[in-house]
Amino acid sequence: MPTNLPPEAMDKWEEVEAAHTPKEKMDAMTEFLKYVPHHKGTMKLRGEMKRKISLIRDDLENKKRKGTGKGGGGPKLFIEKGASAQIALIGMTNVGKSALMSATTNSKVLVTPRPFSTHEPVPGIMNYLDVQFQIVEAPAVMEGAFEGKAGGQVTLGLARNADGVILMVDLGCDPVAQLELVLAELEKSRVLVYKPSGRVDIDRRHAGTALRVILVGRLLGCSMRDVEELLRQYKVHDAIVRISGEVSLDDVEDAVFESTIYKPAVIVANKLDLKGAQANLRQLKTFVNGKLPIVAMSCENKVGLQEVGKALFGSLGIIRIYTKEPGMRVHSDHPFALKKGATVNELAKNIHKELLSNFKFAMVWAKRLPSSPKKVGLNFVLDDGDIVEIHARVYLG
Repeated sequence: MPTNLPPEAMDKWEEVEAAHTPKEKMDAMTEFLKYVPHHKGTMKLRGEMKRKISLIRDDLENKKRKGTGKGGGGPKLFIEKGASAQIALIGMTNVGKSALMSATTNSKVLVTPRPFSTHEPVPGIMNYLDVQFQIVEAPAVMEGAFEGKAGGQVTLGLARNADGVILMVDLGCDPVAQLELVLAELEKSRVLVYKPSGRVDIDRRHAGTALRVILVGRLLGCSMRDVEELLRQYKVHDAIVRISGEVSLDDVEDAVFESTIYKPAVIVANKLDLKGAQANLRQLKTFVNGKLPIVAMSCENKVGLQEVGKALFGSLGIIRIYTKEPGMRVHSDHPFALKKGATVNELAKNIHKELLSNFKFAMVWAKRLPSSPKKVGLNFVLDDGDIVEIHARVYLG
């Protein structure tokens, strides 16, 4: 059941939502925790708030040390996204993460058999079908990473912040045990790689749009009125809330705090060239049972490298939308990478917010259409490979 927080806690949570800087958010969360009662129903919430406070505090302290010249500071907790999608590359030590980075990206990494040689995140760009993936190699995961061992908070923080994850295992030894350990640490950090039965997305508008709940699925043990009342208790007044699949009131509350998060994942099983690798691969496939894509490869022999991009493209549900200006050629080298189901509205928003506010209509070229181009509006659903030409009002001042 929902945590049933007192009104004072609800008010303090509103201050958390209104915070603009990491320091303000950390202080607001600390104050919020003072009003969250201690009982079984709030254990998950209290743990999540403490984790977030710890992450922000560590990041601020690292930046402070770096600014005062007292050491170089610790590893970055977050890497700024620099491509169509950011992918966290995680796994235990010596599974071949640096070798994969060297073979598939433009990063300059040190490939060495020495364990725990990666101390801080290393980003690199991998190109696949006109889409750029920013792969970020994270420090190795070990048991107790959630508690901060071997820089675990950095690795798990990167996984939460990325658009997806690569779970890398070594086929030279028990890949199932490796995967179980990594999944256990992710789960403790409330990162899910298996698609949940339901999803709640809260799009806060802060523009007087009022609360609108869109249900595409089924509510479990509650009604739309219950959902709306819970959201208003948390001062969620101006937002569009999309509920898909099977969702309970607990799931809605979880979404308010952004505590549990789903990340599409691809398993990369490396060292296919080693003795016994095929048998271990079969065990891994049996364990996963088709729930996640598996790419079997050998960085040493350059086998299966191209399959990584293909698996990421499919797992993230990416579509490429090519754009053109009226009377000009298609921008074929740099498509916009959007999620399946995206509309012209989302494309316009990605290009420029003024283009959205001044939108008139769009022309779409697509093989699936009976005739191209077709004149469409903002709600037109796009598909991979579509070419879009947006027409907007021009104001001469």
